[in-house]
Amino acid sequence: MTWSEMQPLLEQASWDTLYMVGWSTVIAVLLGLPLGILLVLTDRGGLLQNSVANKVIGQIVNIARSMPFIILMVALMGFTRWLTGTTIGREAAIVPLAIGAIPFFARLVETSVREVDSGLVEAVQSMGGSTWTVVRKVLVPESLPSMIAGVTTTIVTLIGYSAMAGTVGAGGLGDIAIRYGYQRFESGLMWITVAVLAVVISLIQFAGDFAARGLHRRGGRSGAAPKLRFLRDRTPAATGKTGTEPELTKAS
Repeated sequence: MTWSEMQPLLEQASWDTLYMVGWSTVIAVLLGLPLGILLVLTDRGGLLQNSVANKVIGQIVNIARSMPFIILMVALMGFTRWLTGTTIGREAAIVPLAIGAIPFFARLVETSVREVDSGLVEAVQSMGGSTWTVVRKVLVPESLPSMIAGVTTTIVTLIGYSAMAGTVGAGGLGDIAIRYGYQRFESGLMWITVAVLAVVISLIQFAGDFAARGLHRRGGRSGAAPKLRFLRDRTPAATGKTGTEPELTKAS
C-alpha cells in the first residue's frame, strides 16, 4: 500500500480516535469528579460521613474498574444500542469508553482530594463555611494540579481503550491496525499507526504535565498560596465583623 493510499485512512482514523477520546473524557470528568469527591466526603471523618453510602459507592467503583474493557464493551452492547441506536461506529464506542473511564477517574480524584491539607478544611469550617464552600473553595482548587495529571492519565488510558474498541467496529486507529495491519498483512501501515499513537500520547502527556506544573507555580502547594474567600455564612452580629467578607490566607 502506497503512502497516498495510507494518508486518507490515517487522517480519518486519527480524527475518529480524537473524537471518541475527547467526548469520553468530557463525560468521565463531569461524572467522575463529583463521584471521587463524594467518596472522600462520605468516608470516615469526612464532612458527610456515611459508611453505608461510602461502601456502596466504593464497591460499584471497584467492580467497574476491575472489569476488562473488552468485556465491558460487549456487556454494554444492549445499553449502547438503546442509547445510540447502533453498536458500531465512533458514537457507539463513546458509551463504553465513558463508562469505563468514570470509575477510573473517580479514584484519581479521590486520591488527589485526600492530599489536601486538613487544616485548611478545619479553618473554613471554623469560619462558618458550609460543605459546598469547602469543596468549591478548598478541595477542588487545592487538588487541581493533581487532578490535571489525573485527566492526562485518563486520556492516555482512553486512547488505549479506543484501540481495543476498534476490534468491534468502532473505527479509529485501532480499527486501521486490525483491518489492514493484521488481517491484510499491511505491516507498514500497522507500524505507522503505532507511531501516530505514540506521537499523540506524547503530545497529550507533555500538555498535561505543562498545565499541572503551571498550576503549581501559580498557586499550588509548592507555590504562593492564593487567598480563599468565603461566602458570608454568619451574620455580622454572630461573627463580630461588619463590612467585608472574612478571608483566609494560607501560610506560605
